[in-house]
Amino acid sequence: MKRILLVEDDEALGQGIALSFEGQGFDFCSCSRLAEARNALQQGTFDLILLDLGLPDGSGLALCRELRARGDATPVLFLTANDAEYSEVTALEAGGDDYITKPFSLAVLRARVAAALRRGEAKGEAPVYELGPFRFDFSALHFEAAGREITLSVTEQRLLRLLVANRGRTLPREVLLEQVWNGGEFVDENTLTVTVRRLRAKLEAGSKAPAYIQTVYGVGYRWEAGGDV
Repeated sequence: MKRILLVEDDEALGQGIALSFEGQGFDFCSCSRLAEARNALQQGTFDLILLDLGLPDGSGLALCRELRARGDATPVLFLTANDAEYSEVTALEAGGDDYITKPFSLAVLRARVAAALRRGEAKGEAPVYELGPFRFDFSALHFEAAGREITLSVTEQRLLRLLVANRGRTLPREVLLEQVWNGGEFVDENTLTVTVRRLRAKLEAGSKAPAYIQTVYGVGYRWEAGGDV
C-alpha cells in the first residue's frame, strides 16, 4: 500500500481527492496546516506528497525546501490555483516534481500520481558512474560533485541517469519528456527546462568544469563527455 501525505486546507477538495483514490491501494494522511504536515512527517514516511502552495500557516514551498535540504527525495506534487509561470518555476526550483493547477481533473491527478510513483521505483540495473569530478551511485542513491554530496529529487535522478547513460549523444526534448515523465502526456516543456536548470545548478556548484549538461538549441540536451575519466 502506498502512503500519500495530502496537505490541503480546502476540506471538500481534500475529501474528494482521497475518495477518488479509494480502493486503489493508497493510504491517505490528510493535513490542512504546515504544522500538521511536519508532525506527520516526523511520525512516519510517505511515498508521495500532494502539497498545496497556499496554506493558512505558510507556503508549501517552505516545506518542500525543508525536505530537500535534509536529503528527503520523496516526490512532491504541488496543487495550486496559481497558474502563473513564475510560480510554477519557483515551485519546481524549490524541489517539486510536478505542478498541478486548480481546478483539475481527478483522473489527471491520478495519472500524475501514478507517474510520479513509477519514477520513484528503482527498476533494472542501477550503475555507478564516475565522470570527471562526479560520482553517481544510482543504487545507493548517493551523488557527489567534486567530493561534495548533492541531494537530487526523484525526477532529477531520472534525468541525470538518462543523460549520463547516453553521454556524448544529444537527447531530443520529446525523448526526455517521454522517458523521464513516463510518457509526458501531462507535462509541458517548461517543466523540463526548469528541471534541467535545477539539476545543472546542483552539479556545477561543486564542479570546476561547468556546463556538463549542454543545451543543443532547438533539439534537446546532452551530457558533454569531454571531461570524463
